[in-house]
Amino acid sequence: MITSPLLAYVAILFLCVLKASSLDTFIAAVYEHAVILPDAPLTPVSHEEALMLMNRNLDLLEGAIMSAAKQGAHIIVTPEDGVYGFFFSRESIYSYLEDIPEPHVNWIPCTNPNRFGHTPVQKRLSCLARDNSIYIVANIGDKKPCNASDPDCPHDGRYQYNTDVVFDSEGRLVARYHKQNLFLGEDQFDAPKEPEIVTFDTTFGRFGIFTCFDILFHDPAVTLVKDFQVDTILFPTAWMNVLPHLTAIEFHSAWAMGMRVNFLAANIHFPLRKMTGSGIYAPDSPRAFHYDMKTKEGKLLLSQLDSHPHRPAVNWTSYASGLPAPLVGNQEFKSIVFFDEFTFELKGVAGNYTVCQKDLCCQLSYRMLEMREDEVYALGAFDGLHTVEGSYYLQICTLLKCKTMDLHSCGDSVETASTRFEMFSLSGTFGTQYVFPEVLLSDIQLAPGEFQVSSDGRLFSLKPPSGPVLTVTLFGRLYERDSASGASADLVAQGLRVMLGVIITIMYSLSW
Repeated sequence: MITSPLLAYVAILFLCVLKASSLDTFIAAVYEHAVILPDAPLTPVSHEEALMLMNRNLDLLEGAIMSAAKQGAHIIVTPEDGVYGFFFSRESIYSYLEDIPEPHVNWIPCTNPNRFGHTPVQKRLSCLARDNSIYIVANIGDKKPCNASDPDCPHDGRYQYNTDVVFDSEGRLVARYHKQNLFLGEDQFDAPKEPEIVTFDTTFGRFGIFTCFDILFHDPAVTLVKDFQVDTILFPTAWMNVLPHLTAIEFHSAWAMGMRVNFLAANIHFPLRKMTGSGIYAPDSPRAFHYDMKTKEGKLLLSQLDSHPHRPAVNWTSYASGLPAPLVGNQEFKSIVFFDEFTFELKGVAGNYTVCQKDLCCQLSYRMLEMREDEVYALGAFDGLHTVEGSYYLQICTLLKCKTMDLHSCGDSVETASTRFEMFSLSGTFGTQYVFPEVLLSDIQLAPGEFQVSSDGRLFSLKPPSGPVLTVTLFGRLYERDSASGASADLVAQGLRVMLGVIITIMYSLSW
């Protein structure tokens, strides 16, 4: 019989071993991959031909993985569509898919490759993780048969999923996630019936995973952080940059700060489709990021992160709600930002201004170093349902550079600026706790360490920004109001989606 003192000793020893095996920091890597595309993605090919194309991409990913491991990385994230590319039909993607089992089966494909059928891609990823002692995050395709007893079974008798997989440093499959929120043009894939909440624990923190367009919706993205307390999000993406508020490095770094988690974003590098922008983001500031529309090469990023980042709470409406009721501006005007009609107030060289739309009032204090005669900035507010490539409710406060001196250009895509600011402070009367703070400088650059968010909801500069300002934005999401659209809004949304789909299809076609 084990005595109580001995039991206590064993328990203390176990806790000491567990604590000793945990890491306070870890080295993260992301790889922006210049994907090799099939010559004719809409034409079905044999499994052998598909594997040849995938192995060419895996050769490039292998180089990045080995380099990251040699530099001490504990985990590396690779992009969505990074193994086979994009613009497939449902039929032509099939040869690229493998059966990916649930992780609880305790499977190391490197040592037992045929346990779940023919799985050469999973075997290679598993062996890369095992041989280099590194966690690998990759995006591939999963196939699952179904039959007539399932009323949702597709006509071809199978589900096809856009899938993230994670292999640990021994090559074991530890996570599998099926993308929930499919973007325009992803008709080759099915969405799972319910959002999947996927987490796994390591000696360097708890991780959650989701993919690309998922970031704009509550499930699974917010649930992972709010209810499952993950420390770090893994984010394979094939992100097309949209200015002024939805470039990859801008929004992904803002999401990390707004949700107060580490965020590892790996994007495809394909400038012809406006795809670039990867990063390693901590809750307080970006640690490493890459944006490059000029070259054709991929890019490996590494940085050290805290395993369990600090999460100070923010009341996003506290400061702005305590201000006096705003006066109606005499210089207000309307302009379109990514299909949404903002209310703007024209600005001068310095001042304190407020602009409102519906329930949202945005307050800005700022001072320019000089007022240029060839550039104009405006303070804008939007409180409404965005209904183009998806339906999601936004509250946005933004200071942005207008494209030209014509006020109707405020909100158009603009990449460069010359105006420098001495200081800024932006806040709003948000009806949500989910607000993402963005600061974007000229030439699509971030400003790490140059701004901060206070506990009362102000986004303010710590020092004069190091470059001319493109946008200073608080991007709020009211998830509970995503379905609050009437019939007329639905009709407009449907028309805009068709139009946007045509535009994207043309862009895809020109890319080949």
